[in-house]
Amino acid sequence: MRILITGVAGFIGSNLAARLSAEGATVVGIDNLSAGVKENVPPSVLFHDEDICSRAMYPLFEGVDAVVHLAAKNCLADCLQDPVETAEINVAGTANVLEAARRAGVRKFVYADTSAEYEGVFEFPSQVDRVAPLSVYARSKRAGAMFCEAYRQFFGLRLTVVRYFNVYGPAQDWRRSIPPLMSAFAIKMLSGERPIIYGSGEKRRDFIYIDDVTEFNLLALNDPDGNVYNVGSGVNHSVNEIFREVEAVLETGLRPIYTDDLPGEAEITLAEISKERQLGWAPRVGLREGIERSIAYVRERVVGEGSRSRRG
Repeated sequence: MRILITGVAGFIGSNLAARLSAEGATVVGIDNLSAGVKENVPPSVLFHDEDICSRAMYPLFEGVDAVVHLAAKNCLADCLQDPVETAEINVAGTANVLEAARRAGVRKFVYADTSAEYEGVFEFPSQVDRVAPLSVYARSKRAGAMFCEAYRQFFGLRLTVVRYFNVYGPAQDWRRSIPPLMSAFAIKMLSGERPIIYGSGEKRRDFIYIDDVTEFNLLALNDPDGNVYNVGSGVNHSVNEIFREVEAVLETGLRPIYTDDLPGEAEITLAEISKERQLGWAPRVGLREGIERSIAYVRERVVGEGSRSRRG
């Protein structure tokens, strides 16, 4: 198969590209490197530095069997700061990718959605048929999903929607203005600095390791049509619990700094994954193992070989 991945230099995209390439697929990658990093892209990928908002990318879709659309502006704080750019990328950019796929006769389209779709739903675990996006980011992703459904309905595009929960692991996007939780803790603590916790630390998150996400993405590429899936672990942990897990590995003796809460974040994320298990998929990497792998990456690739945790 020839598979095109948008956002290929990002966290999820680069991992999926590596796996598909290892299994013999030809991978075409698009990324404008505004958030992704070129060094993440496997050398086997036919990489193109292109913007998903540009029609210049249309020829790259020729001969492609499937598209996995991962490119997005996804930091909640950044999306709130610039809603117009968020809409340009997550809504208009998605429509542009869909149109490129339609014109090229692409047979399969996988849309990367988000658990933020459930921000305003307070029944857990989250069911795929009940959404209530609240934040600018979540609303932009909902709009993108609605464009996907329109292309499915009016143009016959075979569509699968995958809602990621809190994905973590090596090569996570730690360059954000506010890095994801696991990376943020590891970077601070390996540098001998106290980590920051926004709010009380009692918000609960459903964390899912990147390898488990990649496994599900492979299933999504072969999913027939019209399905929406949750990709989470089906278990959640508070931010305070994650800090204690990271500290148990590093033994720094550092205590967190609590500061004002971030606006627009859900109090709880928790995935209902019984339908996903019926496909033969299940999360396999436990939290401690995933944290240890993530810390090892941050120590080697982000903070540096010479970094050592400060012991209390």
